[in-house]
Amino acid sequence: MKPAAAPSGHVRTRLILVRHGQTEYNREARLQGQIDIPLNVTGRRQAAVLAATVAENPPDMIISSPLSRAYDTARIVGEASGLDVHIDEAFLERGFGEWEGLKGEEIRRHWPHEHADWRAHRGVHGLDVEGRPAVADRVASACHQLVAENTGRTVMVMSHGAAITLGITAMLGLETSGFRGISGLENCHRSVIEPLAADTSGQLMRLVSHNLPPDFI
Repeated sequence: MKPAAAPSGHVRTRLILVRHGQTEYNREARLQGQIDIPLNVTGRRQAAVLAATVAENPPDMIISSPLSRAYDTARIVGEASGLDVHIDEAFLERGFGEWEGLKGEEIRRHWPHEHADWRAHRGVHGLDVEGRPAVADRVASACHQLVAENTGRTVMVMSHGAAITLGITAMLGLETSGFRGISGLENCHRSVIEPLAADTSGQLMRLVSHNLPPDFI
């Protein structure tokens, strides 16, 4: 996963954004948000497969959300590559307030109007649900800082489905409050993103690969 020299001769700086392994809430289709749910047996197995793949060509550093499902996935990957894991709260999952731990049908039944707003990609008010633009901004800002501080290096970020999808949306310069054209990552899948050389502002990125499975080399 070390960056290769681009045709122009400049050295690539890359971010590898990875979703954590499976949890029981994932298996049960419950909204996790910022509840700290651990990996289940399948999730640990997924992390081990990813770790073996990453060890073939490890990144220069690993950053993780503090939630245990992300940190433990990152730790398993890091141990296989001889890398420590650094925590950054900017990569927390989107907060879903009172909806965390619930299934979609439970949310729809108890909060029909708010659920309709959520499904229509409108803001949800009064339930401590973190807005899409706010999540996109915190994740994209942290990614931009990593890129600025690690020129020519590859950084792996272990995070969460909504956080990664929204961060990528922002980094591609797309509208974050309603655009849903980027698919979410499956458990232990990863995406590769790097600075867009043609962008003189240094803010835009390009999506090189998306939703790669754990065993993809």
